[in-house]
Amino acid sequence: MTPTKSVLFPEIGDFLKSLRPESIPTDRREILNALAAYIQSKVTARQAIRLNFICTHNSRRSHLSQVWAQTLAQYFGLAKVISYSGGTEETALFPKVADTLHSQGFNVLKLSEGANPVYAIKYAENEPPIIGFSKKMDHPFNPASEFAAIMTCDSANEACPFVPGAEKRFPITFEDPKTFDHTPEQSRKYLERSIQIATELWYVFSQINP
Repeated sequence: MTPTKSVLFPEIGDFLKSLRPESIPTDRREILNALAAYIQSKVTARQAIRLNFICTHNSRRSHLSQVWAQTLAQYFGLAKVISYSGGTEETALFPKVADTLHSQGFNVLKLSEGANPVYAIKYAENEPPIIGFSKKMDHPFNPASEFAAIMTCDSANEACPFVPGAEKRFPITFEDPKTFDHTPEQSRKYLERSIQIATELWYVFSQINP
């Protein structure tokens, strides 16, 4: 049976068609291929695929990665993928991340206020929203075992050579857009990072034979 692909919001679908995965450098592809091989092994075994994207503060890159991974998994018809995110610390999902995703076509709803607000992020009308808030990687919201830990920042990668419960650990790090906070370059740099993450995860999921 051919997997059913989700019908994404039109703006997201148009954006994905504009991606240029062929621009990914060869050395970077080798890193991404390791994650693709893990996902393929789970698909072949008909097992659930749990991806936990980990960064220090769980505020920027890990959330962008979680959202794009879940979106692209559904886009490619991989229904057993569930994406998570966490940090070595708990802070808050940075508002510019929510703004950037909204600008790319996601329906973003802020569900709560406070120091660590909760967001619902939808990529398709008939799919459940991704729940975004900052949490430590071992938070009860996240899986305790049988998951892949994807380290999205250098500091978390160095601080966590071992992630409890993880079957595999993948260092796929990205430059921090936080460097450009409160500068004229902020919006452009957050969008640039979101595009990079989407492009690289598109490449990963495009390798999978369902």
